[in-house]
Amino acid sequence: MADFPRSLIEFHRRFPDEEACAAWLATARWPDGFRCPGCRHDKGWELAGKPFTWECAGCGRQTSVTAGTVMHGSKLALTVWFWAAYLMATHSNGISALQLLRQLGLGSYKTAWLLCAKLRRAMIAPDRNPLAGIVEIDETTIPYRTGEDLVASGGGRSGNGKMLIAGAVEVADNRPGRVRLAAIPDFSATSLHAFVKANVAPGTTAKTDGWPAYEGAPGVAHDPHVIGPLAAHIVLPWSHRVFSNLKRWALGVYHGLRRKHLQSYLDEFVFRFNRRRTRHAAFRSLLGIGTTLSPLTYKMLIKPEATG
Repeated sequence: MADFPRSLIEFHRRFPDEEACAAWLATARWPDGFRCPGCRHDKGWELAGKPFTWECAGCGRQTSVTAGTVMHGSKLALTVWFWAAYLMATHSNGISALQLLRQLGLGSYKTAWLLCAKLRRAMIAPDRNPLAGIVEIDETTIPYRTGEDLVASGGGRSGNGKMLIAGAVEVADNRPGRVRLAAIPDFSATSLHAFVKANVAPGTTAKTDGWPAYEGAPGVAHDPHVIGPLAAHIVLPWSHRVFSNLKRWALGVYHGLRRKHLQSYLDEFVFRFNRRRTRHAAFRSLLGIGTTLSPLTYKMLIKPEATG
């Protein structure tokens, strides 16, 4: 989108109504023209009596521009989805469900929360490339909320009262590149090796603080730097900066995170960090990924997420 809107006024001019939003979704889903998701026929027409729905000339199947996306089955207007995606993608620190409720005038907190939750699930591209080159890998802990209060936590690598997180940061020219974060059940070799395998490309040099559990991590050249008397942020400066930013963000925007949906919030932080220099284009990524994902129900979203 060469003329990507860079202000609220430009955004409103670009997407003033349902028709403009539907046209953008149709182009995002079918950049080379309509193709039936059933029989793959490339001929069809838009139905005059069914808004934003196409009928296949081959099999007669009718397909909405939102079918099979995170927006499928929603009773919200497309303009609401687009505004929510734009605010979530471009707001400097993110936006909570309560803020979205107020800014978009939604009917209930549940509606705002569901909208945010579905968009967070669209922040991770299924086919994203793993980190490569030199990658700092480390772990941290973050206190979790129960009700309205933060739980007191133990020290060091203790998991008492805390959620455990593994992180990896690409480093090039002494600058941070892309980031990955994941909730893990413990700091064992089993958990950390699984994190490395899922997020780091084979042949990568993995720079760690010498924690023994990293030894033998699959497909990487392990470069341990035992901390000893050195401060950890000296040995692994970028991973510690990312962890520090994560904790400030979690407290500043959400007043702390809850264990139940930790991974979704980590995914949001990663999405923002990896697009920190192209924040406005992040809107296109957010809705673009959303057109490739399966629909999600409220029951699916409120289930506790897997750890590790």
